[in-house]
Amino acid sequence: MSIPVGRRHYWPLSSLLLFCVGTSPTVAGDPAKLIYRSNVTEVRLNFSAADQNNHGVATLQASDFAVVDSDVVVRNFQSFTRSDWTKLEIAILIDASESVTPRFSQEMADILHLVSSAEGVPPENLSIFSFEGSRPALLCAGDCRASQAAGRLPEVRAHGLTPLFDTIVFAEDYLAHHGDARAEKTLIVFSDGVDSVSQDSLGDALDASVRSEVQLDCIDLNKSAYGSQGAAILRNLASATGGRYFSPPEGTTGVLNALLEELRANYIVTYRLPSRAPGFHAVRILPTHNLKLQFRSRIGYYYPNQVQ
Repeated sequence: MSIPVGRRHYWPLSSLLLFCVGTSPTVAGDPAKLIYRSNVTEVRLNFSAADQNNHGVATLQASDFAVVDSDVVVRNFQSFTRSDWTKLEIAILIDASESVTPRFSQEMADILHLVSSAEGVPPENLSIFSFEGSRPALLCAGDCRASQAAGRLPEVRAHGLTPLFDTIVFAEDYLAHHGDARAEKTLIVFSDGVDSVSQDSLGDALDASVRSEVQLDCIDLNKSAYGSQGAAILRNLASATGGRYFSPPEGTTGVLNALLEELRANYIVTYRLPSRAPGFHAVRILPTHNLKLQFRSRIGYYYPNQVQ
């Protein structure tokens, strides 16, 4: 099923959303146009925890970390919970352009098999996206574990159009309106980062992630990440949204195993807004006891001085 994507309307946000400072200097993209409500009193931060070997830590306690919000150290949280793995919404975006590896079909089939065997992920919480011509396409939703799902994978087309940003926005909007609104949502992008035809820009894709609170995990399908603008775009998408970037030539199934493990170690913390100063508020999560702990989250949020 192929569904076209047009220009989007921007909606007011009812909660304080975390957002990246900006895009990489080497990456072209329009700045995101965001609309906020200014009567927010609470910050909600999604993050993951890993050990020194980059394995997810599923036993984190509130006393194991502190949040640094601009210059304010926050230790007293209003809430701290581990994300509910059974409510996790996972979407996979498959880039079927000429740039992907010759092993594309087999790799994607292996990914489908791996996700289908992931314990605890309900079938209705899995969807797969790609594109047909210049339009984003929803390949399957809810029935992606069926054996015939592999037959829906697109073929690699030489010199085909690549609406990567449009498809990211399309998938993020789908996740925003599907399932539990409070569930964690992640979009796993298999791509070389090249976009040739999208109406939406990199800034639009980041904006859609902010509005929908979708984490982007990017698997680079370039032969080499060095000197590649596409690799820079994928790094930007991942770091801005609290996701992970995997450089080539890491195996896709090994990468997906690592991602699934980390998603089981995702957490949500909320705390009172430390300051109503307008502008950007940088956010970091730091360990308090075990200095080998590593945390991944969005890097900040904007607080406006008025409703726009």
